[in-house]
Amino acid sequence: MFLVPYGRRNKGLANRPNDVFNIDSLFDNFFNDSFMPAFFTGDTQMRVDVKENEKEYIVEADLPGIKKEEINVELNNDRLTISVERNEEINEEKENYIRRERRSGSFCRSFYVENVLEGQISAKFENGVLSMVLPKKEPGVNKKNKIEIK
Repeated sequence: MFLVPYGRRNKGLANRPNDVFNIDSLFDNFFNDSFMPAFFTGDTQMRVDVKENEKEYIVEADLPGIKKEEINVELNNDRLTISVERNEEINEEKENYIRRERRSGSFCRSFYVENVLEGQISAKFENGVLSMVLPKKEPGVNKKNKIEIK
């Protein structure tokens, strides 16, 4: 077996065409198999776009393969938190074998959004994308309390 630096697998001696058994490709194929989605392979970075204009914040989070019931969104003390908790159980029984697997995982992202009208936030989840609009409070006149000196 040859040790090949990470990122050079396609250039190393371990991937010569004459190799009958290649341990790298065995593990790569196993962990990239269709029954193990990206949620469980460590690629749990939620991709989120946050846009702001004078009237609102617009948030779009990419959550492919996630169900709406697995998403939790909260606004607390001007902090918007999007979290996902996922539990999956696979039971497969065929003629000569039984396969049972359980996986669970969670991840979240938080963003500071100030001056939001909490009762008017709208959110929808469609085709793996969570879209939210967070309207801002009307910018009022700077309220200054003048302190009278006696």
